[in-house]
Amino acid sequence: MGPQQVDPDERWAADEGVPRLAEPFIQKYLDGRDALVAQEKRQRSDHAFRETLSPMAAEAAAIVSAIRFEEQQTLWDREYEDNLAKEESIEVHPGMMFSLARTRMESSKLWQIIKKMPKGTLLHCHLEAMGDSDWLIEEAFQTEGMCISAKTPLDTEEARRSLPFVFQYVKRSVKSGETGIWTSEYQGRPLPLAAAAETFPGGKTAFIAWFRSRITITHEESIEHHMGPNAIWRKFLSCFPILSSIQRYEPIFRKFIRRMLTQLHEDGVRWVDIRSIFLQPFTRTGADRADADYEGMLGTLQEEIDAFKQSEQGSGFWGARLIWTTARSLGKRAVVEDMMECIAMKQMYPTLIAGYDLVGQEDLGRPLADLTPELFWFKRTCTEEGVDIPFFFHAGETLGDGDSIDENLFDAVLLGTRRIGHGFSLYKHPLLIDMVKEKKILVESCPVSNEVLRLTSSIMSHPLPALLARGVPCALCNDDPAILGQGHSGMTHDFWQALQGWENLGLEGLASLAENSVRWATFDDCSTKQWQDEIKAGAFGNGSRADRMKQWAHEFEKFCQWVVLEFGAEQDINTLD
Repeated sequence: MGPQQVDPDERWAADEGVPRLAEPFIQKYLDGRDALVAQEKRQRSDHAFRETLSPMAAEAAAIVSAIRFEEQQTLWDREYEDNLAKEESIEVHPGMMFSLARTRMESSKLWQIIKKMPKGTLLHCHLEAMGDSDWLIEEAFQTEGMCISAKTPLDTEEARRSLPFVFQYVKRSVKSGETGIWTSEYQGRPLPLAAAAETFPGGKTAFIAWFRSRITITHEESIEHHMGPNAIWRKFLSCFPILSSIQRYEPIFRKFIRRMLTQLHEDGVRWVDIRSIFLQPFTRTGADRADADYEGMLGTLQEEIDAFKQSEQGSGFWGARLIWTTARSLGKRAVVEDMMECIAMKQMYPTLIAGYDLVGQEDLGRPLADLTPELFWFKRTCTEEGVDIPFFFHAGETLGDGDSIDENLFDAVLLGTRRIGHGFSLYKHPLLIDMVKEKKILVESCPVSNEVLRLTSSIMSHPLPALLARGVPCALCNDDPAILGQGHSGMTHDFWQALQGWENLGLEGLASLAENSVRWATFDDCSTKQWQDEIKAGAFGNGSRADRMKQWAHEFEKFCQWVVLEFGAEQDINTLD
């Protein structure tokens, strides 16, 4: 059209009396609309962080938003790279399921950026489910004396698919002529791993593939949401005894801890609060039998954490502590005995043990309300023994609404938890949300885990944005990366998913989540009042928490400078206005 021509549709609309966008009363409406949106955003938990962004950080955030927009129109558009999309046999789109998106996400610009981002601390992970399976099985093959055993023969495909088995170190060689584990004559004795792998149907290569399928949630399993949470949880829980049975032989355990801390540090994680469940025994190097308690395991863990911090490779790493966990499915006596062990180990390793939690699928029962007698006993006994072990409860990791499992959230808050693991169903409870904010309880959110374990179909339907919008303090965590198929102990997958999936987050919101992880980490033992005071003061307080928040802020500013220098010239950030 020429400069004097008018769009026919515009002319027709004017003739019908449809107002133009530039009309004053339309503009007044739009101004009011924008003010309402801005008013709501002031309630967000990351609002204060956004208000104090430096000019460099604000520019980096704008660049990241531009890259995100560009990749949504290209990398995540079904018309883009059409041939590749056809080869994948899926229709790619922003926010698609993690297991389907993983290969593409790792090829994106956003991945390059988030990989280098300082992520603060990791507050929610399970020791047994860290690392990667390929490294672990290779270590088992290279470690003299490692054997495999099962209670029943693994002589059919069905048996190999579902029956339990474990690894263990055996000092004395197994007698020759022992029947293979893959035959019906097997009697349950430990067999050398190398020999068992060679006699596996298909040989060692097939054995490794089978092992991998037994200790990770496969691609097919992760997308079969129609099977429901209970089915995937059965597979999920079956992985832990297998993984921990390899890890808990001292030579492998030491290498495993070093590798985990190295991967976290390289991924921008400076501290980790580790959860571990104590059901598999720990065997010291060359020992005739496994330890009767966990003194050796915890001592080894502390040694490796200290050694890594003092090493050149671990320079700048702040450290790690342990949240002791008990399986909620255990009976009363077993729970209390495990609590006794926790208290004894706290007295022996006071700087290592940071807190206490109960773990396992909440939907199977034994809610916190049923466990309150044991929990009150635990707190009383801690006082009598002169130790303070605060609670960091899993709660609300469920699709329920108002059932006894969903109500774990009420008990977690009332029992004084300092953080809530998952809190997936918290968004349904307006009163609890207000209490969580008032008591400064942080939600340890694990979006990839929640998706793979069938609580949500993808990042797009995750409830974390609802919590952020209501002002609830949250942090991102990776939960169980080895089992969930991430193949790495770091948190880049979880950070990338959140940034790419949620329009309201941006680099600013992502950074606020990382800062929260530093603010709520268990750096030191402290009373409830001291904890509350330190959380409230943040970087303006005294002590290690304030110092580390300042260190993280400095790292984040340097990261923003890198983003601007590396990607600024490629992006026209004005296109987002």
